[in-house]
Amino acid sequence: MALIESQISTGSASFQSNRAHMLQLIERVRTYEARSRQKSTASRERFEKRGQLLPRERLSLLLDPGTPFLEISSLAGLGMDTTDLDKSVPGGGIISGIGYVSGIRCMINASDSGIDAGALQPMGLDKVLRVQELALENKLPYVQLVESAGANLLAYRVEDFVRGGSSFRNLARLSAAGLPVVTVTHGSSTAGGAYQTGLSDYIILVRGRSRAFLAGPPLLKAATGEIATEEELGGAVMHTHISGLGDYLAEDDRDGIRIAREIMAQIDWDRGQALKPARQWLPPRYAAEELLGVMPTDHKRPVDMREIIARIADDSEFLEFGENYGSATVCGHFKIEGWPVGVITNNGPIDPAGATKATHFIQACCQSKTPIIYLNNTTGFMVGRIYEEGGIIKHGSKMIQAVTSATVPQITLYCGASFGAGNYGMCGRGFHPRFCFSWPNAKTAVMGGEQAAGTMVNVTEAAMARKGQVDHAKLEAMRSQIIERFDSQMSVFTTSARLLDDGVIDPRDTRAVLSTVLAVCREAEAREPQKMQFSVARP
Repeated sequence: MALIESQISTGSASFQSNRAHMLQLIERVRTYEARSRQKSTASRERFEKRGQLLPRERLSLLLDPGTPFLEISSLAGLGMDTTDLDKSVPGGGIISGIGYVSGIRCMINASDSGIDAGALQPMGLDKVLRVQELALENKLPYVQLVESAGANLLAYRVEDFVRGGSSFRNLARLSAAGLPVVTVTHGSSTAGGAYQTGLSDYIILVRGRSRAFLAGPPLLKAATGEIATEEELGGAVMHTHISGLGDYLAEDDRDGIRIAREIMAQIDWDRGQALKPARQWLPPRYAAEELLGVMPTDHKRPVDMREIIARIADDSEFLEFGENYGSATVCGHFKIEGWPVGVITNNGPIDPAGATKATHFIQACCQSKTPIIYLNNTTGFMVGRIYEEGGIIKHGSKMIQAVTSATVPQITLYCGASFGAGNYGMCGRGFHPRFCFSWPNAKTAVMGGEQAAGTMVNVTEAAMARKGQVDHAKLEAMRSQIIERFDSQMSVFTTSARLLDDGVIDPRDTRAVLSTVLAVCREAEAREPQKMQFSVARP
């Protein structure tokens, strides 16, 4: 393969400006993430009085020491719990991600009960549904650390109640698909949330702390007049000795996590599959640190996306496909840690030739079972008479069809702009990429704010002209309003909050994140869980 010779001057003023801008955005992401941890940690005294561990302490004990944990959707719900972004606490009341438990790669979903007693925050349900979807698609065991006050009845919405049933359906689907669901219930798991515990294959309850019942004492008294304590209704001892809901009785949080790790250690998960010898590979020839300065601060300025490939590909080698045809759409092959991948990225809008080339390349990757990485940096498909005559709709549709029907894992990374139908052709979130991440500078929208404003101003001005009265002040006010509306919604701090990606990553971590999710995809392809007609039922 050809070695990519970088043309970037890391000492230039533009590179340093890009780098400073990216670092500011990364710091902003980290500030929001730290806010969630700080608010949860502020509950330490209350947890310690109860003899409990904080949620992230539980997670730390669950995970194998020294192994990576890929957190999913850490910005979920940002700005949706308050109108003041500086007071917003993201995360959806949940800590989710992929990590190793007793040597087995698992999807982990932990209630952040240090925040509002673990009640689901805005977008919390959507986050749960997303990680369950990832577990099903990638054939990952599902480990839950449950302690939740459930839904916030003061913010009750009937649609959330109805959609919430999907999370319980997914637990049954995981079990029936042969994917073990292991749950440590550290505290409350009540009302509808009791099924979060009940639909598990292995249930660990903590003496004196676990609570699982369909109706707590206040509701029970209101509904039937019966009076009972929480322990009598749904304590750990009752459920492990009488009802049979619990399989294991733990003495405290640490003991419960110990039991969960032992359960995972006893599962013959990979069915004795022989380990393949490690592949030999060389790291990129350019430092990951340089990824901070590659992308311009203005998405309208051009950038050669090969510069990014040079900093994530083994030995910075890249075999380009159809280099001289539809050259604004870059396709080709490289390796990450010895494993082949295909890549599609953009050095400009997608024209008919670029769409045709990408369609061919996607189909060829499917033929060879090669995963595809999409590095989004496009303002969309080309427009204009010459492109309409050239069949841009027809060829763009073929590209979208290929993305939709692809039979290999597709992984999307928003590196810059992802506008209009270009978002669709580049496997945007609506096209179900296996994983989807964003850099902090990424922008997603139907079009740029200025373009949208210009379109609406032109249409409105023409309508005014037909009536014989053009109000330029009103047009300018409209222009400003539209630009502000579009610009406020296109940043990752809006899109990631709404789970339109799986998380915002530091560009320097790109290779590590891609190698992790590619390994998850490979393992899923090789794994054959014991599927059943029904999920495992309680005794």
